[in-house]
Amino acid sequence: MSGLLRVVRAGALTTVQDAGRTGWAHLGVPRAGALDAPAHRLANRLVGNDPAAAVLETTATGCAVRPDRTVVAVVGGAVCRVTVDGRPAAWGAPVRVPAGAVLEAGPALSGLRGYLAFAGGLEPDAVLGSRSADLLSGLGPPPLRDGDTLPLGEPPAGGPALPDAAPWAAAPAAPGGLVLPVRQGPRHDWFTEGALRTLTTAAYRVSSASNRVGLRTEGPALERAAGVGGGTGGELPSEGMVLGAVQVPPDGRPVVFLHDHPTTGGYPVVGVVPVHALAAAAQAVPGTPIRFVRV
Repeated sequence: MSGLLRVVRAGALTTVQDAGRTGWAHLGVPRAGALDAPAHRLANRLVGNDPAAAVLETTATGCAVRPDRTVVAVVGGAVCRVTVDGRPAAWGAPVRVPAGAVLEAGPALSGLRGYLAFAGGLEPDAVLGSRSADLLSGLGPPPLRDGDTLPLGEPPAGGPALPDAAPWAAAPAAPGGLVLPVRQGPRHDWFTEGALRTLTTAAYRVSSASNRVGLRTEGPALERAAGVGGGTGGELPSEGMVLGAVQVPPDGRPVVFLHDHPTTGGYPVVGVVPVHALAAAAQAVPGTPIRFVRV
């Protein structure tokens, strides 16, 4: 540890996230990790960290922190206003935060989840090889509260590259909404042909009930086929779930599993969204139109 980061304003939901807790699914441990993985990696690279280092992930309302030593930081992911002790600072590029100053990431102006990376990374105790907070299983550090402190790691030798510009992804909440590619899932035959057409032709919207476990949707229900258990509302014995699985609970509305998803489940998986498409899903605010496109 080379310093401490104090949480001045925790915001709606701010957690510590790194590249995730992979390799433990056989024990029922979810992967967790940053939902917008490209934004997490880029923020780390811009401060000279290993791309997998732990950062802060904010949700909707941002957060404010005060380091007790001077640190180089980057605020990326969801676009927001950035200030250091109330003075405007760059979004998406390294900024110097003096010891005792307050770095604030304001409410998201575009997107949903912001990432605050600090040179040297954050170093709360790792659990099963990861410092990520897992909200489903309760592993890792709990969601931050005002007044919490986190240990800062030793800054990398030579400091960050401090580029003039960085290739941040385009804002995901484009006027046309969120387009999610979907492959046929292992239980697609639990649904009628009409339901499969509905999945890839109907207009859905992001539900306000979405969270780190899954992107829930509002829209037409998918009808289960008769004669496979689903026609009467039956369920499956629990089976393994993968990141991006599109599970259909009894209400018929698809749920796209994100990083805190359970490792097993008993509802049929009608499709799977490729991992590369999930960063945009993680940045979609409630009400965003969704289209599923078959690939």
